[in-house]
Amino acid sequence: MKNTKHLPRAVQQIMLGTATGNEAAARSTLQRIKAAGYDGLELNRFMVHPASLMIRMMTKAAGMPTGKGGRLDWKGLTQESGLSVVSLHTDLGSLEREADAVAREAKDFGTDTVVITGMYRFDYGNEQAVRELAKRLNKAGETLEKSGLSLLYHNHNVELTQVKPGLRAYDILLGDTDPAYVNFEFDSYWFTDGGADAKAWMGKIGSRMKLWHVTDRGCRSNGPAVTPILKADSVELGDGNMDLDGLLAAALENGIRAVVLESHKNWIGNDPVRSLEKSAQWLKGRLDP
Repeated sequence: MKNTKHLPRAVQQIMLGTATGNEAAARSTLQRIKAAGYDGLELNRFMVHPASLMIRMMTKAAGMPTGKGGRLDWKGLTQESGLSVVSLHTDLGSLEREADAVAREAKDFGTDTVVITGMYRFDYGNEQAVRELAKRLNKAGETLEKSGLSLLYHNHNVELTQVKPGLRAYDILLGDTDPAYVNFEFDSYWFTDGGADAKAWMGKIGSRMKLWHVTDRGCRSNGPAVTPILKADSVELGDGNMDLDGLLAAALENGIRAVVLESHKNWIGNDPVRSLEKSAQWLKGRLDP
């Protein structure tokens, strides 16, 4: 399907750690992102500042190294490239400790949206813990709202954990958070990876879905295997087996503000920029008026 008006599309900064190690590389990468047809970036606080050793080790272990971009002037680089900042990712602990600093930084980048990702070492199978998380999100969102900012929660697949028969952690987050203070950036890849019907969940979220994280799910064979079984992973848009057109229709029905591309290390030629350029062709075919 085609959109009837231009819908902003962005790239998640986590893809760019290996392609933004110094100023020249970052400038070239952002120019290519802009030329591919993207409008902006989704930045991570742990990547616009020098990251701690723990963060660097965690992201490297996940195949998404932060690189050395934390030493760069991201405000200057984005402005020079003509790319906007659609949102700023942070963690809940940092937001609770330094809400004013997070708000100032978001505004400095020109965005009114802060996103919290899944909790580190959190038990999503504990009903009381998840309900307490919802309360914390409400409080953090209310604090940001007073500064003119909105808070979104970004899922992975752990939110599909059943806290009891018929009730999943994500059900609690949807039901216990206040739409005035907390809404959602929905990642359809992770719910699909978790065995869920991502389109059906989009229907449950409805207009509270403000941003759509998109990648495709498939595999890429790197050599002969003992048995013809390939490990699932993200692939470029249109190259996998997800119903992206159906998901796009649901996202548009929900009135999303932007589409954010994030793929996970399984890039063609091991090159994240080449990968996002290829995915841009799928987006152009459907999002350009």
